[in-house]
Amino acid sequence: MQAATVKRRPWKKHLPLHLMLVPGIVLLIMFHYIPMAGIVIAFQNFIPAKGFFDSKWVGWDNFEFMLQMPGIGQVLWNTIFIAFLKIIFGQIAPIVTALLLNEVRKSSIKRSVQTLVYLPHFLSWVILGGILIDILSPSHGLLNEVMSWFGMKPLFFLGNDKLFPYVLVVTDVWKEFGFGTIVYLAALTSINPTLYEAAIMDGAGRWKQTMHVTLPGMLPIIVLLATLGLGGVLNAGFDQVFNLYNPLVYRTGDILDTFVYRLGLIDAQYAVATAVGLFKSVVSLIFVGASYWLAYRLAGYRIF
Repeated sequence: MQAATVKRRPWKKHLPLHLMLVPGIVLLIMFHYIPMAGIVIAFQNFIPAKGFFDSKWVGWDNFEFMLQMPGIGQVLWNTIFIAFLKIIFGQIAPIVTALLLNEVRKSSIKRSVQTLVYLPHFLSWVILGGILIDILSPSHGLLNEVMSWFGMKPLFFLGNDKLFPYVLVVTDVWKEFGFGTIVYLAALTSINPTLYEAAIMDGAGRWKQTMHVTLPGMLPIIVLLATLGLGGVLNAGFDQVFNLYNPLVYRTGDILDTFVYRLGLIDAQYAVATAVGLFKSVVSLIFVGASYWLAYRLAGYRIF
């Protein structure tokens, strides 16, 4: 009887924590699992008035039509290209910033910089989109005004299809690198100080200490975040692209998410849009599985 009581105590002790999970689980079920029933639309000639049960079943026809669409290859390439650039530079920027901040000895300056670079992470792309449209405007934008001081011609950053993908990458890195900086600064605190003392005794300067002590100490978390980032390689950022793009840059700025949005909600091609979304989900699942496998092999990361 006493043993049974002892076993129940941990469960009762953690009951409030488990109850706190209930709202999140309910929202997850409502908005992620229940909508999965709509996957059936991808295999139907879906007509909203007839619903799931009375719409004609067409099998793989929507997927065949999707693969024959003239722009699908370009959209897929745009998605992968933009996402990979975000992953690469989204790793480099916070690593460099964390290394530089690690050299700052005045804590007040260090905390102020951390706060400033972290602030954009909390702003939505609706707000940042409006700010960036004003900053990058070819007529009265701040960036083009500065460029004119040096005799440079104004550029239509959000209307030039060659520049637009790089604008997406730069602005996304600017918004999110503060979060990564905090993560890498935390990783720096786990490095054994005696390693720096040994390096100093061997005559290593700050640069060699960084190359031979700091970076190797950060390497596990760098590998982990980079490999886990592969799971989102087909998520090039719907919110960002939707708030910044326009028909002038569809050729290089259109991604799978915005393509699905226009197909489904603008053109009312619900079945084809669902097929494209399902195709993206399947490919993303493969990348997620591969990223977790790489994270386990390269960084020893486990989900549980």
